[in-house]
Amino acid sequence: MAVELTDAFGRVHRDLRISVTDRCSFRCTYCMPEDGLPWLPREQVLTFEEIERVARLCVERFGFRSIRLTGGEPTVRASLPTLVRQLAALDVDLSMTTNGATLGVLAPALKAAGLRRVNVSCDSLRRDRFAALTRRDALPAVLDGIEAALEAGLSPVKVNVVCIEGINDDEVVDFARFGRARGVEVRFIEFMPLDADHAWERGSVVPGERIVATIDAAFPLRPEGRGSEPAETWAYVDGGGRVGVVPSVTAPFCSRCDRVRLTADGRLRNCLFSVEETDLRALLRDGAGDDDLADAVRRCVADKAAGHGIGTATFVAPPRSMSQIGG
Repeated sequence: MAVELTDAFGRVHRDLRISVTDRCSFRCTYCMPEDGLPWLPREQVLTFEEIERVARLCVERFGFRSIRLTGGEPTVRASLPTLVRQLAALDVDLSMTTNGATLGVLAPALKAAGLRRVNVSCDSLRRDRFAALTRRDALPAVLDGIEAALEAGLSPVKVNVVCIEGINDDEVVDFARFGRARGVEVRFIEFMPLDADHAWERGSVVPGERIVATIDAAFPLRPEGRGSEPAETWAYVDGGGRVGVVPSVTAPFCSRCDRVRLTADGRLRNCLFSVEETDLRALLRDGAGDDDLADAVRRCVADKAAGHGIGTATFVAPPRSMSQIGG
């Protein structure tokens, strides 16, 4: 029988985010330097079997209910449907966050392997701006990927937008209109201090309240609330779908956070902003038993802080950027 994995503040953890690679096909300006980052040597990345073992432990020992595959960009990992098939056998809510550029090709195979839903990151609907933000002229491929995900039956398809002051905040209504027309749920994410250059400033954050007010002025909304998920959601009054905002900076959801993250090189992180990690890869490769692995996971979660502390005098940004941690 599974035992709940609880931290010192009573938060039960049931959501595992797995970064299957640190490599990415884009070089987004807010998470990667222009000249890129040094990639991990292949032997330092967890194998599918190692990933499956940690995931199975979290599900069977601790009752985890959801697993999300992230990167880097997860679709650059060779034979990804094979891993999806292994994890789908655990009977969890299996999803993936992707830049969408190769979904046009991979969506049917991922769905057939057991992937249930997908989040596509897209920070501009303007081709020139998209190319400037990602350093790749790939917006048509991403839009095609979203359509392919819908056609493959991945549901729901969500579009994640990191909203940044003076960069793409003028596209809020455009994205809302896009989501309504395509039948996808757009989720706006406040810009967080996870950029590789550590140049984040509070003034770059577009508050979630402002995003909602901007959309509401164009397409009236009614609130749906905020459950265990990080997003606050609103439904369009006219029945045109829903939209979400993840106000991680201005209204953090730390008190309800139920996530842990496994990096591509096998480090377990109890918070996106943690400055400490637990090395599970070393245990896996040194012949540790499941009890030893479970104890390591339990200790990691027990050390989780009450909150990320963004905006406080004691906040320290993690040394790894988002592309190295996994979303």
